[in-house]
Amino acid sequence: MTSQQGKRPPVARRALLGTALSGAAVAALPGTAHAEQAVAAAGAEGPGEAVGGGRRPWKLRDTMTTDAAWDRFLRGQDLRWTRLPTLWYEGPFLGDGLLGSMVYQEPGANQIRFTVQHGRVQDHRPEFGSGWGTCRLPVGRLTLEPVGTITAVDWRLSLWNAELTGTVTTTAGTLDLSALIHDEVLAVRVKAGGGERATWTFHPEEALSPRRVSEAPPSGYTANPPWTTRTTADGTEQVLQPLTAGGQTATSYRRAGNDLLLSVGHSFPSDTAAEADSLRNLRRATSYSALRRRHTRWWHAFYQKSFVSFPDQRLQSFHWIQLYKVASASRAGGPVMATSGPWLEPTPWPAVWWNLNVQLEYWLIHGFNHPELDSLATTLRQNQEQLIANVPAAYRADSAGVGRSSDMFANRTVGRPGTGAETGDLTWALHNVWLSYRHSMDKALLRDTIYPVLRRAINYYLHFLTPGSDGKLHLPSTLSPEYPVVPPQDTNYDLALIRWGCQTLIESAELLGIDDELTPRWQEVLAKLTPYPVDDNGFMIGADTPYAQSHRHYSHLLMVYPLYLVNWDQPGSRELITKSVVRWQALTGAHRGYSYTGAASMYAMTGDGDTAITYLRKFFDPTTRYPCRANTHYTEAGPVIETPLSASQSLHDMFCQSWGGVIRVFPAVPSAWADVTLHDFRTQGAFLVTAVRKKGATRFIRIRSLAGEPLTLRHGLSGRLTVLLDDGSPARTHDLGDGLLSIDLPRGREVLIHSGSRPDLDIAPVAVSEPGTAWGLP
Repeated sequence: MTSQQGKRPPVARRALLGTALSGAAVAALPGTAHAEQAVAAAGAEGPGEAVGGGRRPWKLRDTMTTDAAWDRFLRGQDLRWTRLPTLWYEGPFLGDGLLGSMVYQEPGANQIRFTVQHGRVQDHRPEFGSGWGTCRLPVGRLTLEPVGTITAVDWRLSLWNAELTGTVTTTAGTLDLSALIHDEVLAVRVKAGGGERATWTFHPEEALSPRRVSEAPPSGYTANPPWTTRTTADGTEQVLQPLTAGGQTATSYRRAGNDLLLSVGHSFPSDTAAEADSLRNLRRATSYSALRRRHTRWWHAFYQKSFVSFPDQRLQSFHWIQLYKVASASRAGGPVMATSGPWLEPTPWPAVWWNLNVQLEYWLIHGFNHPELDSLATTLRQNQEQLIANVPAAYRADSAGVGRSSDMFANRTVGRPGTGAETGDLTWALHNVWLSYRHSMDKALLRDTIYPVLRRAINYYLHFLTPGSDGKLHLPSTLSPEYPVVPPQDTNYDLALIRWGCQTLIESAELLGIDDELTPRWQEVLAKLTPYPVDDNGFMIGADTPYAQSHRHYSHLLMVYPLYLVNWDQPGSRELITKSVVRWQALTGAHRGYSYTGAASMYAMTGDGDTAITYLRKFFDPTTRYPCRANTHYTEAGPVIETPLSASQSLHDMFCQSWGGVIRVFPAVPSAWADVTLHDFRTQGAFLVTAVRKKGATRFIRIRSLAGEPLTLRHGLSGRLTVLLDDGSPARTHDLGDGLLSIDLPRGREVLIHSGSRPDLDIAPVAVSEPGTAWGLP
């Protein structure tokens, strides 16, 4: 570990917006001419935009191009409070991908708490495990202490401005409040009225694992030293928290009139870099107003990279809040998201969990067209040596892995197959990075991260695959995550990941022009790997281990979702998929929020939007055991960030899917949602899809190619199609049957697809048909 590992990268957050992964052109699909000759009719509609040397004969009428339009739309999605929140999952939350704060009543006091937590603040003693030795560590909290008794609040968390604003009414007067976080600075402005005044106190918290709420420290563990305080020459207050293993956390804050500015730095093993970082952040901020100008510029540009609107107001609001949430919790170059994101509370899970949490956290960034939020890919690229060190010494020459939970550097050993270990978590995390590659077609990501790390992750499996008397390759006992039985052989979780990994390595070697000596071995594994264990109820947990008790995880169903190795496009697989998902959901008792979001996405794959939304709504049903909370966060004995984010991906799966080389537009929209608008929705192949559905039918589809990849589309349109390029010429197409169309679309070009006469090409919010109350405590 270097002295830089605990520090923030030098690039400011605002500079990262729009740094999309670079695309790579691939030969376009030849196709055959099959489009209507509609150039003359198209040209009669007006001059359009310039394309190449001519004029575009068609253009979208995008009503979401102004700040006013976005402000108006997102204002309808804001969270509101007319009651003072008393718990972390009720209150406003702020973040910039590193620093985070939640706002709620100080327990048992007439005060308002602003938590102060940071995604890089952790311990550095791996000998005590991820729960204690390398866990996230608490920083502290600010309290706003009014003169009078708080009687009411009126707060709004503006998504458009990523800012909390509103009033606190007390028996003595009022406090007008504004708060935001940008570039690792928490800025709060409070103006007092009547007999009120704003008094602030910072309370450092002991640098002890949040896991202490559920268990005692391990044997031999010693507490970190106490913090110290100091005041700098310019009046800045500092709290310095040294760590037993070296390094420190520094919290710096200052008052300036009505403003309070606070920043946190963390460094290891350096004892001084954190202090310098926190002070530098404050010097850059200067004032609330100055920071707010930079802050709102970043967020306004951020939102306008894509647009989605559908008629269920409460779910639509939830969906946009998740985009705000993930941008508050992750950033390129930042640490991989822990289970609670940057908002640390007492929890049994103060670390990074690799057997589902990490994977679900990042799926939604792709469709929303925000590849710059992928800190998971950054983490795996930067910590390849640690991933190698995680496997037993005998396998480090060619293997890598990560245990179930780790710190932000992926520091956790992984057990050997045959000992009941959970082995496949790194491979599943690499599927996420592969999705980032597929949505960007950035060969550097494939070459420098996915290929070398996946090669080692699959190699670890290959050491333990052995031929059986049936001539098939078998895997000794491994754990199917979260299923509470003696670990079986041939666990479906691992068989699915082995198959996906070998297929991906073969394809990647060909794309990268690598003549890999292991290619014959990967081909042999695909030919000889034992089939997935199944019984009359569908996919089993593993060999001789049926799915026989309620299971919150879908670890035994990864081949169905999200790997799509067994999918609805395979008619022979449909019965197996159906009975497997029905059986999984039929055994109740252990299900959690992500059990419902996973089922929703699986039914979306089948095209059954009505069943998909029925399962998704279970996550929002307050009568379920673990529902979505008032501020859209989620808890299972502690904050767990992945499930609400995966609910947004379930919505994406209803609106647009892009697996198996096919883009599916509106594949599983619930029948109650007659109107849906998508704009610049990013898909695999690095395409931006715009589509409008009205009165239950797709009106048009526009696709822009960022990488020149082959385009195959399941369009859902009926009748004779018009398929026009952006210069008005017919696109070269080939009808593949069953509603599939291949289109020759060069890199940087756009194509418009519709049936019948030219529809209005309007991009606008749809009318709400299902009203709902605002999130928060309205």
